[in-house]
Amino acid sequence: MGDRLAGKTIVITGASRGIGAAAAEAMAAEGASLLLLARSSQGLTALAEKLRAGGARVEAMTCDVARYSQVEAAIGHAADWLGGLDALINNAGMIDPIAPLATGDPGEWSHHIDVNLKGIYHGMRAALPAMRARGRGVIVNLSSGAARNPLEGWSAYCAGKAGVAMLTRCAHLEMKGHGIRVFGLSPGTVATDMQRRIKASGINPVSQMDFASHAAPEDPAKALVWLCTDAAAAFAGEEISLRDPEMRARIGLEGAAPPRR
Repeated sequence: MGDRLAGKTIVITGASRGIGAAAAEAMAAEGASLLLLARSSQGLTALAEKLRAGGARVEAMTCDVARYSQVEAAIGHAADWLGGLDALINNAGMIDPIAPLATGDPGEWSHHIDVNLKGIYHGMRAALPAMRARGRGVIVNLSSGAARNPLEGWSAYCAGKAGVAMLTRCAHLEMKGHGIRVFGLSPGTVATDMQRRIKASGINPVSQMDFASHAAPEDPAKALVWLCTDAAAAFAGEEISLRDPEMRARIGLEGAAPPRR
């Protein structure tokens, strides 16, 4: 248990599993008050109960980040319930559809962008007015090497993450004079359900990787804790890559860097 986030109010999207759930555990252990969001209550309620049993101040809400009204309501609830908003972790995302451009389903492709790109925008649009009014705040958008490296079958994912990278830069440009720090976090490949879906697809080199070679979700969770502290202030506006040995050392991560994604 620590206190690096004591007194901080943090909202995490996609918090029911994977990186989001690991971040919730790490932030609760550092004293943060949390609002956990996910599209389904499956896993979310149990996680919130577990963290409350450990003494954390936690609430959970179902929220589809593709719908701005739901995101706005959740952010407003966090501010009312906890008296403010210190950080937003824009983690919710998906990999499907994994399909060639020539044969993929247009509706699925569009829905992917609604979640992975517009969902990030919705989170920032809902959170920034409250943060700006307080004169402080942190937003971390989950990024990926796929923002710069095209991969077969991943046109939606690559395009969405490229858009997220630019949204992060735009938000930093507009908010850097208002006490708000905006970051991208590129975690490399992480051992989550998404990687199981990728492996099952059999498409592109990422699907051929041994599942055991992926980083544990606890690594990006530790990075997210660090990004919410003043120790990361000098890196505002940047994309933090967990493949960078110097950055891993700053964060306090041990072991080899995760493979590129």
